[in-house]
Amino acid sequence: MIEFHQRTSLRSALLGTAAKLIARPVFNYFPVTGPVAPLVHAVDFGASLAPRNKATRCEQVTGDGWFGELITPRGVRSGPGALVYFHGGAFLFCGLGTHRRIVEQLSLRSGLPVLSVAYRQHGKGLVDQSIADCVDATNWMIRRGFAPGDLVLAGDSAGGHLAFAVGLEATAQGIDLAGVVGLSPWLEFDNTERRNHPNARRDHYIPSRRLDAVARLVTGRPILDPGQSPVNRDLTKLPPVLLMCGADEVLRYDAELMTERLIRAGVPVRTHIWEGQVHAFPVLSGLLPESIAAVDMVAGFVNERVGSQVRRPRRLRAVADLAV
Repeated sequence: MIEFHQRTSLRSALLGTAAKLIARPVFNYFPVTGPVAPLVHAVDFGASLAPRNKATRCEQVTGDGWFGELITPRGVRSGPGALVYFHGGAFLFCGLGTHRRIVEQLSLRSGLPVLSVAYRQHGKGLVDQSIADCVDATNWMIRRGFAPGDLVLAGDSAGGHLAFAVGLEATAQGIDLAGVVGLSPWLEFDNTERRNHPNARRDHYIPSRRLDAVARLVTGRPILDPGQSPVNRDLTKLPPVLLMCGADEVLRYDAELMTERLIRAGVPVRTHIWEGQVHAFPVLSGLLPESIAAVDMVAGFVNERVGSQVRRPRRLRAVADLAV
């Protein structure tokens, strides 16, 4: 099922214009390798200086190769479920700081704990290591006392890729999760068809021509393996899925392709396409009316799914056993 939403705010129109004028040229030409490339991490550092939402509580978490923040709402007795959230950033940048706003809002609006995961990215690991970290983070939640059937995996852009990758590893091992949420997810590393999509020229700031090089950089493979892209894997046992994207963004291609293949696989999926919104706009929760509405939809999906599976306290196998 695909549902379209009209743009409702002047603020989102202004943001889209600013993204085309400022962000798109930066992403077009900023180097992803070389001595200047590490400066991109200043984005997350700067975002981390913003004040936290006082209505939430934060617990620092350290894992094997990853770290994170467990965000819980203050003064609320949480239900049995939780979310595990993987941030976006093309496996190159962003982190807990850039995504703190959406994680806090998801916790407040769902009334549930949310584990925000800072996984290894380019410079510290390839996509396989990113997936391994996210599997370990999911196991951390299971060790914490959450059954897999009470966990929803969520992420935006590259984080959406990770949510599906971990979900697919769980289903391959016979472990049932509550659901998967992808916000403007990057699900197909092969850029051949995407380059010819009309949105390759319409996207507010993602330069589609660079996705080929970025994919090879973060996977470490000059020839991309189709099996590394979640859209090409066996989707039949995935739990229900919620997908969101902007109508003009280039990764709409990925969301619609995954929708088509999930339907073909018999997996319940709801896809929401928002007019006039930038890539991964729900991450801006609290800044745009459309972002707030999108986060409310995610929270509603999570509350609907949590507790819907049989509770079995099984863990995913360690990274050495993963076929990614």
